Amino acid sequence: MAASTSHEPQDIPIPSSPPSASEKIAKARKGSKKKGKAKETTDGQRKRSAMAKPPATPNTHPLYEDDPLLNWISLTDSPPSKSPPVFTQDGSYYFALVGSSVKIFATSTGKLVSTLSTPLSATGFSSELTSVVLNPQNIFQIITGSLDGVIRIWDYLDATLIRTLDIAQPIHHICAHEKHQDVIFATVSRPSKQTKKQMEDASSVLRISLKVTDASAQRHLDITPLGKTRFPTGLAISPSGNWLVATAGHKAYVANLLNIKSGFTKYVSPDRINCLSFHPMEDYFATGDVKGNIRLWYCLNEPTTVKVAGLEKKTQTASFHWHAHAVSSLAFTSNGAYLLSGGEESVLVIWQLHSGRKEFVPRLGAPIQTISVTKTLRGEEYLLGLTDATFVFVNASTLIISRSYSRVKLFPSDNTLSPSKSVPLAVHPNSSTFILPSSHPSSIQMFSFTTSKIVSELEISPSNRVSRREEKPIEPSRVERIVISPSGDWMSSIDARQPNEDFSREVYMKIWYRDRKTSLWVLNTRIDNPHGLHEVLALSFSPHLHSGQESYLVTTGGDGTVKTWRLRFDRDKGREGFWVARSSVSFRNEIPSHVSWSPDGSLLAVTLGTYVSLYDALTNIHRTTFTSPECSCAYTAHFIGQGRFLAVQGKLELVLWDTVSCSVRWSFTSPYPIYNVVPHPENDTFAIFTSVAPGRSRVHTFSSSTSKPSRSTYLPFTLLNAVWYSSKPTSSLSLVGITHDWRFVLVGDEVKAPEEEGTFATGLQSRSLPQRRTLFQDIFGKSIFHQHPKDDSSAAILQQTTGIADKTVFDVPAYLAPPVDSLFDPLMMGFLKQRPAEQNYIPTEEGYGDEDVGMEVDNTEPTLPPQMAKIEPEEMTSLIAVFQKYSLQTYIPSKTPKMNGIAKVNGIHSTPSPSPVKVPQSTKSKSSKPTDVVSAPLSEPTPSSMVNGVGKKRKNAIDYFE
Repeated sequence: MAASTSHEPQDIPIPSSPPSASEKIAKARKGSKKKGKAKETTDGQRKRSAMAKPPATPNTHPLYEDDPLLNWISLTDSPPSKSPPVFTQDGSYYFALVGSSVKIFATSTGKLVSTLSTPLSATGFSSELTSVVLNPQNIFQIITGSLDGVIRIWDYLDATLIRTLDIAQPIHHICAHEKHQDVIFATVSRPSKQTKKQMEDASSVLRISLKVTDASAQRHLDITPLGKTRFPTGLAISPSGNWLVATAGHKAYVANLLNIKSGFTKYVSPDRINCLSFHPMEDYFATGDVKGNIRLWYCLNEPTTVKVAGLEKKTQTASFHWHAHAVSSLAFTSNGAYLLSGGEESVLVIWQLHSGRKEFVPRLGAPIQTISVTKTLRGEEYLLGLTDATFVFVNASTLIISRSYSRVKLFPSDNTLSPSKSVPLAVHPNSSTFILPSSHPSSIQMFSFTTSKIVSELEISPSNRVSRREEKPIEPSRVERIVISPSGDWMSSIDARQPNEDFSREVYMKIWYRDRKTSLWVLNTRIDNPHGLHEVLALSFSPHLHSGQESYLVTTGGDGTVKTWRLRFDRDKGREGFWVARSSVSFRNEIPSHVSWSPDGSLLAVTLGTYVSLYDALTNIHRTTFTSPECSCAYTAHFIGQGRFLAVQGKLELVLWDTVSCSVRWSFTSPYPIYNVVPHPENDTFAIFTSVAPGRSRVHTFSSSTSKPSRSTYLPFTLLNAVWYSSKPTSSLSLVGITHDWRFVLVGDEVKAPEEEGTFATGLQSRSLPQRRTLFQDIFGKSIFHQHPKDDSSAAILQQTTGIADKTVFDVPAYLAPPVDSLFDPLMMGFLKQRPAEQNYIPTEEGYGDEDVGMEVDNTEPTLPPQMAKIEPEEMTSLIAVFQKYSLQTYIPSKTPKMNGIAKVNGIHSTPSPSPVKVPQSTKSKSSKPTDVVSAPLSEPTPSSMVNGVGKKRKNAIDYFE
């Protein structure tokens, strides 16, 4: 390699025009073809051609075919299904379709409790599930349909697949009714080998029998076609089970199930129908169309519906209109008095059917895709499925969002717009959370890898999240870049709005401070247009080596300047600081596209077209400039290892510079464009990503010692952004990134998905459901006879020890100790002496009179025995009966209101006594005060007349009741 020396800026000659990128790509591909001719008929290629791999591009490099697949795991689920979730009969769980799996969630907590996954097909893939219903003959089973034409019956209590029926046609909707036993109805479509004229009759509605007659039932399925339709958008059965309605295109297809041979009657809608829902009690249905209209159809009992087959007609309908765009989902409430609708506006509309009045639940965060209604322990609730895979529960009585659950939300809310040039991605080192773009381009989300949950969501640019006013969508402000300081206390973001004919470009740099008490990000400084009306091209914090070191932030922009920002403290406000501009430099008329800090924070490497310049970070003095013929145009430059080497990335070239000797260490030319370089944060290894085909990447791992890749692998996707991350120090490849199809993935040699409960098939029989509180518990509280489950953890072992030995539990670190709530009771039992159990009082046959005895008053708090004897149900029933019949009430005449001369108290009222009876002073306890006068009758004692005085107790009261 030819060595290059450093020069001063004024001594650097302007290089000649380099060859165009297209000429270099053509030359590289031409060379790759010559090298690959000798390997076209090798045994390895014959073996690979037999595998189910996508066809190679004409310019595929031979080395790419020999590369192994790099391990990767996706942390995002498949896009949310358009099929609404289905609840169990008691509302404790709900089933949601996610790709080729059925995920079972707990309604009260939103926790994933089980996952039912479809088995892999012969090609190694699973088809997407499109619909799910409860089996009307067995409420502990669900029936699913999928695009591979397979109907599956699951037992969700045991998490097992019971039966499969293959009808060999893609299934879009299924429905069932208890009146039609062992029968389901499904909408299917034909294979996509039809002409444009055949699209009108591309789908059909089938009646499928689930009965098993013999071993060959799979080959001879009982399938009855009911009619042909356009591509279906809905399928439902009336609550009586007599009518079947399918919607497709501009028509509603109605079939009388009492006379299936009569076929469909078609009712025409002015606009294309988008969704369908049946009334839960009466035989009429509602539809929503693409123009936002909701119609109620009362056409099921018309005579022509039964007599004329295949008739296409119009009918009278009731119409509601509020939505500005298409209605995505409809659902009736359980009593049928209200209709729920939702769509692109992110607003739930509640329609009162008899009056037409409406109420709203606005600002849900994302467009509504599905609506479900259920009754839970909290009453009736509405479950809304949003387009960003978020589930939101709305209380039906208050119309307030009670709770919401979501995972990684990487589904762009506006799919019509292409993603921005830069996708924000960062790792917070202190909390081990990833900062990712959210479903709305103006927000970001914080995802915890350890818990697999969204910790928080931050709106970087406040935006009015309204839908498009017309067909053209509104251009939102987008978060383009996010960086975190090495200390983890500061975060800087760049959000921008692209210019149009009405507005100029808007660019904002915001610097956030992390509140350590709340773990939330608080806006500290906002800088409008940090580089004028030009975009910000790079953003980076300086390394943080010790607590006293001053932090800097450097930005590069399209105006050709490199700006440095520092933290300034106001003397009047104490330690509250804000960020201000520190310096600005530029190099000729070049545009700085990238900036990188050396590990010690002393140098800045700025990429400027064909040059890479080094600057002193403190004085902004230009140190040297690197340029070489190996790299005609530099895009990025990264310090490698301890900062001695500098990796410069070009279009197809990679050059490693030695900053000490100012020479080229080695260079590498790739046959495919290089689109990303990710250096290791500790050692001198780094990875480059090349785009070999649309949706395919090749990954090379290099070290500073040689230009030959130490390892070459491939990935079945390209990455919009990637950063190095590992939960433990390792020298192997470990990255996190966002793919071109918006998936958040872990890439590396030792990738491992986070352990999460419910990701596998788990039976629900062992799970205890939440119990409803009885009226008795609401009045008197929880029973003291409730037996808590015993803890088999280390707390039970600790209970065996006593005295001073219990202190050894504090000798271990806090993160290794058992939970405090499991330690408190056994630990206290070790330090405290247990009271002897009291003997049960056995009443004697005598003593039914009114003899008063003195009662010893104990000032200590009464304590219950550690283990109480279990009371039999018969005894508890008798005690409750006695309590209800003989409830004793103590009252004082001076404080008790009277009505007609009779004291009015809660409970049983006694007649007024002729004269009060004074308690003898001789029976007082030594520690008691003089007894007040109480009213009591002089006649034969009755249960309602037994009143206790202060400091006294009635002897043999239980005997009297018996």
